Amino acid sequence: MKKYIFLPILLLSTFIFAQNEATVKVGAEQTDLYFPLLTGKRIAVMTNQTGMAGNEHLVDMLARHQFNVVGIFSPEHGFRGTADAGEHVSNSVDEKTNIPIWSLYGSGSGKPSPDKMKQFDVLLFDLQDVGLRFYTYYASMARLMDACAEHEKKMVVLDRPNPNGFYVDGPILDMKHKSGVGWLPIPVVHGMTLGELALMINGEKWLPEGKVCDVTVVPCKNYTHQTRYELPIAPSPNLPNIHSIYLYPSTCLFEGTVMSLGRGTSFPFEVYGHPQYKGSDFSFTPRSVPGAKNPPLLNKKCYGVDLRQVPNELIWKNGFDLSYIIDAYNNLNMGEKFFSSFFEKLVGIDYIRKDIIAGKSAGEIREKWSGDVETFKRQRKPYLLYPE
Repeated sequence: MKKYIFLPILLLSTFIFAQNEATVKVGAEQTDLYFPLLTGKRIAVMTNQTGMAGNEHLVDMLARHQFNVVGIFSPEHGFRGTADAGEHVSNSVDEKTNIPIWSLYGSGSGKPSPDKMKQFDVLLFDLQDVGLRFYTYYASMARLMDACAEHEKKMVVLDRPNPNGFYVDGPILDMKHKSGVGWLPIPVVHGMTLGELALMINGEKWLPEGKVCDVTVVPCKNYTHQTRYELPIAPSPNLPNIHSIYLYPSTCLFEGTVMSLGRGTSFPFEVYGHPQYKGSDFSFTPRSVPGAKNPPLLNKKCYGVDLRQVPNELIWKNGFDLSYIIDAYNNLNMGEKFFSSFFEKLVGIDYIRKDIIAGKSAGEIREKWSGDVETFKRQRKPYLLYPE
């Protein structure tokens, strides 16, 4: 069994809480910590448009330093980040570097084929996550860790800040609801970076058959879990700004209902509406646009609620907030027809739908997962690389 390396632990002494105002440097910029691991190796890279090291993309930087990059794995939304959620992304070639692009999304298992695994020695993983259980990038990382463990390949995670990394909230996934939008037994808002989560996956033996991946995490610099980090590049087409990312834990639940959450508009995840929503002057009409070619309620005028003016501080205070979904459920008065089977995959447990139908308040339902939050905070503590 190979060892996994807690490389960033050596650097924790350099952190102090007052460094929140210092410029955060992402793992990709800490080249002295990982370039030596790449020398003389065949390298595969898992990244997308967010994989920037300063003003240069990671792949371009590696090519400039003449590293042997043999392939680029692409996640959901593709290497350049322009595909729809759930859209099949085909294999291709990066026009700038002529490096082959190997799509993982839509491949069934989400793991590279044995043939692809034979073509490299080291897998470099660099994706900007947003810290939610139903955001698919951590699941891609877990599947790649599984493949690397199976084929005895080295994996290097270039860590990036979590824009929702300053709190933990929501129920822990009941694994009977495991899916592509719920891969690990973690809360909706887990408050960890992908690097920390990689260490937790190993430490908790969450890979199949208890496998352990030989993984090194290259840390961020000047980052703590209280840092309010605004992403320089949108992580996917429908999360265009930091406000949508803060609302995302709560408004994403509308994906499991009859509602629109603004896909097909310029403000996805910042609104919700439906043609039958009553008592609102605010309206929007979802259209077919890049990144949302066939959004829910396409070309139908929806009335509803505009959340764009809700202050960030209020969103932070309310956390994983069921009040929006409860408002919409009560307004439409559809009963069970309001929900789809996808709702449980998003919330990860059975009781939220039942409690909403029973008329319970957001606060009453929240009390049920408070124990999950405390349990997970204790469980994750050994794997945290940055001050809380």
